[in-house]
Amino acid sequence: MPIPTEGRSAADVSADLDAYAGVDADIDGGRIFGLVFHAGEDVDDVVRRAHDRFVFHNALNPDVLPSLRRLAAEVIDASTWLMSGGAVDAGHDVREGLTGFVTSGGTESCLMAVKTARGRGREGSGIEHPNVVLPTSAHAAFDKGCEYFGLEPRRIPVRADWRCDVDAMADACDDDTVLVVASAPQYPQGVIDPVADVAAIAVARDVNCHVDACMGGFTLPFLEVAGLLDPERVPWDFRVPGVTTISADVHKYGFAPKGISVILHRDKASRNRQTFLFDGWLGGFYGSSGILGSKPGGPIAAGWAALQYLGVDGYVDRSTKSFRGRERMVAGVRSIEGLTVLGEPDATLCAVAADETSSVAVDPFAVGDGLRTRGWHLDRQGPPDSLHATCMPIHDGPVMDEFLDDLAAVIAEVGTARTDDRSTNYAAME
Repeated sequence: MPIPTEGRSAADVSADLDAYAGVDADIDGGRIFGLVFHAGEDVDDVVRRAHDRFVFHNALNPDVLPSLRRLAAEVIDASTWLMSGGAVDAGHDVREGLTGFVTSGGTESCLMAVKTARGRGREGSGIEHPNVVLPTSAHAAFDKGCEYFGLEPRRIPVRADWRCDVDAMADACDDDTVLVVASAPQYPQGVIDPVADVAAIAVARDVNCHVDACMGGFTLPFLEVAGLLDPERVPWDFRVPGVTTISADVHKYGFAPKGISVILHRDKASRNRQTFLFDGWLGGFYGSSGILGSKPGGPIAAGWAALQYLGVDGYVDRSTKSFRGRERMVAGVRSIEGLTVLGEPDATLCAVAADETSSVAVDPFAVGDGLRTRGWHLDRQGPPDSLHATCMPIHDGPVMDEFLDDLAAVIAEVGTARTDDRSTNYAAME
C-alpha cells in the first residue's frame, strides 16, 4: 500500500483499522491461551491511560524527560524487592545491592544476560571463545543472544520430568563456559528447573547463572504468598546463592501492555557489563542499556501503573486465579482418553499432548486445528508434539468450562485422524 498523496480523514483511517482488527482472534475473552495477558477491564483501563499519557515520551535521554528515569527506577526497585522475597518477608536482607534495567521484552532481557556473562568472562579470565550451557527447554532467545554476541550455545537434553539435567549440564561446562541457564518456569511444559543446583554449578566455576523468569517473575512470588508454591521445594530467585541475573516480563503476568520487561542484576558491577558506551563519533557521548536506543515511554509508564494499581493483594488474586485455571485445565485434559499433560506444571502453564500409554491415538495438532475452528488458540510446539497453554485469571471460571466442553467435542469429531501439517511456527516471519 503506497502512502496516499492526500491524507485521509481520521474516520477513514479508524474504519480501516477496525476492519483489519476484525479478522483477529478475540484477545479479551480468554480464548487465546498465550500472547496477550489481561487482569480485568479495570486494570486495562488504568494501564491504557498511563500508556497514552506517555505515548510520545522517549527514554533515550532521561535528563530531558526525568519522569521516565523515575518510573523505570521504581519498576526496577519493585522488581528487585519482589524477586528477593519482599512480598513474603519484608525484613529479609537479600535485596541489598540488587539493581537492573527496563527492557523491551523477555527476548531483550535474555540477550542482555548473555552479553553480561560474556563481559564477565572476558574481564575475569580473558575468555575469547565463550559458551553457554543450557537445557533444551530454555527459551530460543538464548541462542539468539549467542548468535548476536558470538558465543557457543550448548543445549543439554532435559530429564524425564522435563526439568534440566543438572549433572549433564555440569559435565558440559569447561573453562570457556561463562553462563548456565535455568528457567522458572520453563516455557514448553511449565515446570521450574532446579535453580539452586544450577546456581551451584555457577558458584563452583565462578561464572554467571541466569534465571529466566519471564513467565514466572510476576506470578511465583504471589503464588508463594498464597501458599500455592513452596519456596523450599522450588527456590528460584535472588534468595538462591549464585543467581546473578533474572529476567521477568512486566508485559506478561505483570499485566502491562507489550513492550516492558526487566533484567535484574545481583550488583552494579554485573549491570555495568550490560551497557554499551561510545564516544568515537561526531555526535557526542552515547550510552545505552540494551538493544534499543530510543525507548518508548508508554510501556514504562503502563508497567509502573499496573504494579501500583494491583499491589500485592491484586497480584495474589490474579496469580491464584491463573493457577486454579491451569489446575482445572490439567484435570480436564487428563480426564479425556488419549490426551495428557506433560509433566507436573508448577505454575500457570501446561502442555497438552497425546497420552502414549493410552490405546487411543490422538493427534494434538489435529485437536488444535479443531479447537481453532471453534475460536480457541493454543500454540503448537515440540518435540514432542503438543499444544501450549498459558492460563489467565479469566480461565478460573466459565471460560474454562466452555473450553473443556469444546475440547471433548473436538476429540469426538477428530477421533484418530492425523493432520499432515506438522509445523510448529513460533515466529514473526513472513
